[in-house]
Amino acid sequence: MMDRTTRPLVIVAAFAGSLVVGLVLMLWTMGGLRSVAAPAAIGGPFALTDQAGQTVTEKDLEGRPTLIFFGFTHCPDVCPTSLFEISEVLKAMGKDADRVNAYFISVDPERDTDAAMKDYLSSFDPHLKGLTGNPDAVARVIAGFRVYARKVR
Repeated sequence: MMDRTTRPLVIVAAFAGSLVVGLVLMLWTMGGLRSVAAPAAIGGPFALTDQAGQTVTEKDLEGRPTLIFFGFTHCPDVCPTSLFEISEVLKAMGKDADRVNAYFISVDPERDTDAAMKDYLSSFDPHLKGLTGNPDAVARVIAGFRVYARKVR
């Protein structure tokens, strides 16, 4: 038989124990106790050429925030509008734009040569680099970044 002093302690301990179990179950069901998810599996190794003829690889993306836009120089409206908006953001960043990677990757390597990219990007912020390469290299980047691109005739 319990005495009068231990009975309240048992009740408080039972309440505290059930509270802990309830909180653990709630956190588990809400995802709070799951392991940290792995980063998204996009990207991967690549080697493309920018509009100045310099090779750019996945290593150049490391250590800096990176913005990548996929498109093509013969795109009638979405690409120039998006690149203009990106340029406006880069201009608004001022000196901080030097700390950001901004790439326009072509999905049309047959027409988007280094020279075509240089000419096209001359209308946009100079921080924006255009990347292109041979069809196989571009196809690997498109697949690696899980981009949907289709040639329409």
